[in-house]
Amino acid sequence: INILSFLLAALFLFYPYPKKTYVFIREYKINFEYMQTNRKLHLCLLLLVCFFTFFIHNKVVYPDIMESRNLITAREMVEYNNWLVPTMNGTLRLEKPPLPTWVAGVIEWIAPDNIALQRTAAGMMAMLLVFFMYFLGTGMTKRPLYGLVSALVLCTSFNIILMGRTASWDIYCHSFMLGAIYFFFRAFESEGACWRDFLLAGTFMGLSFLGKGPVSFYALLLPFLLCYFPLYRPSVKGKVLPLLAMVLICLAISLWWPVYLYLYHRDMAMFVAAKESTAWLERNVRPWYYYWKFFLESGIWSLFLITGLLWPYWKKRMHFRREYVLTVSWTFAILILLSFLPEKKTRYLLPILIPSAMVVAHVFFYWHEKLVERKLLLGWDKLFFRVNTLLIVFVACCLPVGIYVYCFVLSEGGIGMVVFFLSTLLFLGVAYVLFRSAVKVRPLSFLGGVVFLFFIVEAFLMPSVAGLFNNPDMKSIKAVRDVEVLRNVPFYYPEDEELRIELVYEAGRRILPWDLSASETLPVSPMVLVSARSADEVLPDTLKSRVNMTFIGKFDDNRRKANTKWHSDIFVRYVTLLEMKKVP
Repeated sequence: INILSFLLAALFLFYPYPKKTYVFIREYKINFEYMQTNRKLHLCLLLLVCFFTFFIHNKVVYPDIMESRNLITAREMVEYNNWLVPTMNGTLRLEKPPLPTWVAGVIEWIAPDNIALQRTAAGMMAMLLVFFMYFLGTGMTKRPLYGLVSALVLCTSFNIILMGRTASWDIYCHSFMLGAIYFFFRAFESEGACWRDFLLAGTFMGLSFLGKGPVSFYALLLPFLLCYFPLYRPSVKGKVLPLLAMVLICLAISLWWPVYLYLYHRDMAMFVAAKESTAWLERNVRPWYYYWKFFLESGIWSLFLITGLLWPYWKKRMHFRREYVLTVSWTFAILILLSFLPEKKTRYLLPILIPSAMVVAHVFFYWHEKLVERKLLLGWDKLFFRVNTLLIVFVACCLPVGIYVYCFVLSEGGIGMVVFFLSTLLFLGVAYVLFRSAVKVRPLSFLGGVVFLFFIVEAFLMPSVAGLFNNPDMKSIKAVRDVEVLRNVPFYYPEDEELRIELVYEAGRRILPWDLSASETLPVSPMVLVSARSADEVLPDTLKSRVNMTFIGKFDDNRRKANTKWHSDIFVRYVTLLEMKKVP
């Protein structure tokens, strides 16, 4: 696939196309006139970019703790047929609504233990998010080119790429909610009752709730409403009934599962609700300014985002002033509302990337429109453009050096010389395109170069980049799945030890707690003990003399190499088969 990608990339960059042929790049220039209004072409381009962004080489990184939790829950749905009352390692898991887990469960039923396919489902949701961004941006400005730029910026933002490449549930709720916002916006900006749009908005709101509860309602929808209504002041004349229908269909889809739990598992449901409410106030508590580095979540667009948020400078310059004010205020509203919550994690900033991408798109579109009007960028406009673009040019030029140092000096391999040589040629070619675009002030050509830069990394270097996070010497507990003598034998771990959920995922079965201090016999015989120390050290003397111990192996599931600060003993476990001795 690397060779094929290189050939396509070389053809894309260097083939001398005929003058009358519409192509994306000809003499390093993008034919924007054809791209401005052709929506089918936009969608095809976004489909191609999303393929490389979210799907190619999506299995090279080992599952993290969040993926392990989600996929264990899906696996137990299939194995124990508990689709309405999910469990994780034998314990009820009612904290998250089940829609994404149902999707994962269906995939697990079709293709067991297929991490690539599980991540493909998340990639599909990320792609849906990108397409809704295109539709929303186009609907707001009536300019498909603006929608395209917004969508390209979004799908090349760091946290979006990360969430679209991992089997996490955050991407589900925000993708559905952006769809709800799009249909809600279209309903209010159109004449008439717009029943179809309001019903679709309610449906997507309900699906968002089934994805992760009220998270996206608070983090994405509420900030949008707080900014949209004061700015646009839409009329509700003739829209009251469809608006009520939207609310009802949202409630019907959202609440049926919580109501089911309340009726049939009331005590556990109330306990989980109280625990989650307390967690938002007491767990991972951070100061109010914790999210001050929110712009870094957009990755390569961080400096562009800071530039675009300079509202006093841009407010009278933008072609779409009201739309620009909406996206900026929406961004800050999300930031403020998230900062109010005591519990803070960087992944909670995912929704802020949606309006942020539109802010960056406004800046690109402003620069482009100035050139279309045959006006040169002068003063601060030119300075902002050059500072933002030349920094990325510098990064593109340094990438081959960084790859060489990592792969051939520090890691002693990890990438073949042929792939390194081909990728270096492409990096330098793109760096040249970016430099020319920066010098000659061609903003959309520069955007195309950045997108192509991501294409090179994802197509050629993703397996090598995974080496930064994967331990090639790892001896995973996953190997116990292939030990014939352990099939259908229950697994236990000492209750006083912490068991990482990643080990449960890799083992492919439940690993239940066992209170050794109160045990005079084995819970079942035979059984498997998974412990931080050898079974001879863990078992009490009174029990040790009554069991046969067969050592299976010592396993190390650390994602990082030994003798580094990231290597932890919590992922090192001894696996021993225990069986009560037969009494003569």
